[in-house]
Amino acid sequence: MSLNASRKPSTIEAWLLAVRPKTLPAGAVPIVLASALAAADGAFSLVPALVALICALGIQIATNFINEIYDFRKGADTKERLGPTRTVASGIISEGTMIRVSAGLMISVFILGLYLVAIGGWPVLLIGVLSLLFAWAYTGGPFPIAYSGLGDVFVFIFFGLVAVGGAYFVQTRSISLPVLVAAAAPGAFSVNILLVNNIRDIDTDRKVGKMTLPARIGASGARMLYVLLTVLAYAVPLLMVFYGYSPWCLLSLLSLPLAIGMIRKLYHSEGRDLNMVLAGTGKVLTVHGLLFSVGLIVKTIIP
Repeated sequence: MSLNASRKPSTIEAWLLAVRPKTLPAGAVPIVLASALAAADGAFSLVPALVALICALGIQIATNFINEIYDFRKGADTKERLGPTRTVASGIISEGTMIRVSAGLMISVFILGLYLVAIGGWPVLLIGVLSLLFAWAYTGGPFPIAYSGLGDVFVFIFFGLVAVGGAYFVQTRSISLPVLVAAAAPGAFSVNILLVNNIRDIDTDRKVGKMTLPARIGASGARMLYVLLTVLAYAVPLLMVFYGYSPWCLLSLLSLPLAIGMIRKLYHSEGRDLNMVLAGTGKVLTVHGLLFSVGLIVKTIIP
């Protein structure tokens, strides 16, 4: 989402920019997938699933808000930026307002998450605290993760293994290797979203010392990693069939043409054109995740 510089955005438009709705599938799809896995294992629980979904989206949005604050402070969001408008850097939302809203959102997520702690005990509390800490430490603190080149690793862990594993655990009170294998798919696609974002911003990031993984390995290396992670994501449903889950999991392969199209666009896009690839990668994540989830539960609906 971008704005016409000639007019002042409405309050709703401003906060939608800060929320970054095109990236929200990275927070939602893992919870949907975890719930499908729980259903396939005969242990789906609606209320914990919904609470986990709200908490996951809340943490992701808080991360986006905090990112705006610290990128503004470090000078990473400038007029040279090729991505969507950043509300704090452009003065649309004040830094003070963003700080208050971010703090309020994180406190709200923590309070809501206590319901999940009551269900799952200390492991869920640990997951919640670490997730909230990651939301701040991604761009905040003395050693911001996003500036070190380790952001991709943490995204894979928290938007893949932790999100799927945690949401599955609060419904089933258990965890297994196949669940973590399944978690690799949304984790890989979430990293791809970040890769596209950072490929686009390599030049401006390097100027302010924001050494993301693409800034370190270059655009060519980052594009190759995108391809490898896509291959990993599409291998996951095959592995799930090997683990005894329904062959209907392979429904997710129907999204492969969309993924191949994004790879082609990634290799033929530069600058602002990569914004379309970023949004398209979010669509691949969503379509793949939904088809994967449907495939997991087909046998519970149709014996």
